[in-house]
Amino acid sequence: MKVIENFKIIQDNIKTACDRSGRFSEDIRVVAVTKYVSTERAEEALEAGLDHLGENRDEGLAEKWEILKDKPHWHFIGSLQTRKVKNIIDKVSYIHSLDRLSLAKEIHKRADKPIACFVQVNVSGEESKHGLSPDKVIEFIGNIKEFTNIRVVGLMTMAPHTDDEMFLRTCFRQLKTIQEEVCSLHLSHAPCTELSMGMSNDYMIAIEEGATCIRIGTALVGND
Repeated sequence: MKVIENFKIIQDNIKTACDRSGRFSEDIRVVAVTKYVSTERAEEALEAGLDHLGENRDEGLAEKWEILKDKPHWHFIGSLQTRKVKNIIDKVSYIHSLDRLSLAKEIHKRADKPIACFVQVNVSGEESKHGLSPDKVIEFIGNIKEFTNIRVVGLMTMAPHTDDEMFLRTCFRQLKTIQEEVCSLHLSHAPCTELSMGMSNDYMIAIEEGATCIRIGTALVGND
């Protein structure tokens, strides 16, 4: 199917999830994850009305940037090595994987303006996943106050790949609880009003539990 057709299905699903949870579909940002597809497919996403694209490797971002430049808002959604920050910092609008002080320091040093960042949280506790443990989030956000080129706009998590809906809801609700706690502190460097959670297999559940930013790859742009 074409991206525009996939996008229509996803928009309908977003509306359904929002209706169930008393939310507005206009409050949900869709990031088209283009990491597995060609630049041509990414261009198709833009033509379909998707102006937020996500990449998880600096090489993939650089390749698409050569053609698309700053037409979309670029989101870096993968684990970010400190040494790779210099390769992406002038291209991205959002970084979804801030999870350690050394990375915060490097982003601050390399950026020439404040960068919108999501702090990555490992709510499921899986060893294979990156991110801070939930009990470390508040302390970490406090410790990066001095890095004025970082603006913590929200929290991000990657839920486990499972059909256990209640477990998924528990993960998403835990992130929502932490986000509300950070937001209540009224930190100037960390408004933390957003939640980046939900992918192709679980985005409707994520929306029902408070997601404001969903990262959709296969269901939207395919995987080749």
